[in-house]
Amino acid sequence: MKLRRTLIASLAAIFVVIFGSNRPTLAIGVGDQAPDFELNSSKGGKLKLSDLHEKNVLIDFSQNDFDPT
Repeated sequence: MKLRRTLIASLAAIFVVIFGSNRPTLAIGVGDQAPDFELNSSKGGKLKLSDLHEKNVLIDFSQNDFDPT
């Protein structure tokens, strides 16, 4: 049983090393220009960050849960 747990843990660690390292990382620092992206507008259609050039923009990445419970 101990050998089986050790084998499973080893395989899990190998999986994380092989597949976990392939994720692209996006390193953005304070003062860096934000990458252009596109989202669905609340008024319909699409909205690109580049469409708001030279306007003040606040990007809020906080999680909002509007679940009534």
